[in-house]
Amino acid sequence: MEIEEKKEKKAVDYPEVFLEQMESFMQLMMKYRCALMEVETKLHVLNEEFAMQHNRNPFEAIKSRIKTPASIIEKLKRKGYDFTIESIEENLFDIAGIRVICSFQDDIYSIAKMLTSQDDIILLQEKDYIKNPKPNGYRSLHLILDIPIFLAKEKKHMKVEVQFRTIAMDFWASLEHKLKYKKNIENPESVMIELKECADVICATDQKMQSIRDTIEKSMT
Repeated sequence: MEIEEKKEKKAVDYPEVFLEQMESFMQLMMKYRCALMEVETKLHVLNEEFAMQHNRNPFEAIKSRIKTPASIIEKLKRKGYDFTIESIEENLFDIAGIRVICSFQDDIYSIAKMLTSQDDIILLQEKDYIKNPKPNGYRSLHLILDIPIFLAKEKKHMKVEVQFRTIAMDFWASLEHKLKYKKNIENPESVMIELKECADVICATDQKMQSIRDTIEKSMT
């Protein structure tokens, strides 16, 4: 499993109440890491089964990460939530995150349906930014899952965010993220328009590639 934790850019200014709960916080992060392992294992199993049935893998890569303490504190502060362990569990759904990079759009929906149909997973929330892109052109399928983990003395339900993107969607989102934080950009409105145009071109390319794949597969049957 690849856990990507961003390095802290600056010293974390921990609220005093947060420091008092540090041991409990570390235990909670361990539980989120376990939840990531559970979901990743399920995805790898589905990948193996799909590859056996269709003679191709539905996704290219899986990337996972746990939010850093700095990011957690910043989001609690920004949202006006309490700095408590209970507040983190109740209000932040993206502490544990997995990104699944698929080859084709229809594979995204196939794998997402297989995953959420499993009887130990509860789908808490779904945001489909593929069918309903964000105004800037961002596309992805976001799921918030409730999954149980089994520890030595307890069964604990944890939340994991899973994002599904095609290779093209991930390429665009990665570059847009880098450009978004550039300062002193001339004509930012023009840049946003160009990014949106690129997103539309990438979407059209995704659809064309899927059409080509469908044509090839039909000719082989």
